[in-house]
Amino acid sequence: MTERLKVHDIAHARAGDKGDISSISVWAYDPKDYPLLKAQLTAQRLKDAYPKLLRGEVVRYELDHLHGLNFVLHDALEGGVNTSLNLDSHGKSFSYLILGLELETT
Repeated sequence: MTERLKVHDIAHARAGDKGDISSISVWAYDPKDYPLLKAQLTAQRLKDAYPKLLRGEVVRYELDHLHGLNFVLHDALEGGVNTSLNLDSHGKSFSYLILGLELETT
């Protein structure tokens, strides 16, 4: 039987920014859940889930020894903190969007 859960059930996230680039790290609470995150939380999955928000390149870095993933979102902040009129010019809400994605377990 397939069970669905949200990323936030097994992980937490942190966000940072530099210019027009947002960096979101997702960390498994328990190392045993990291393989599920690694298998299902891909750069393409993020692009597919939020195509209107993530218009630039999304690069995923795997931090296996820390049980985490880092996503670098290019051209994601409408120019960055100093030039954007976006209410979330730092991109903090991207971490909440990622944590809200569903995962499937068996």
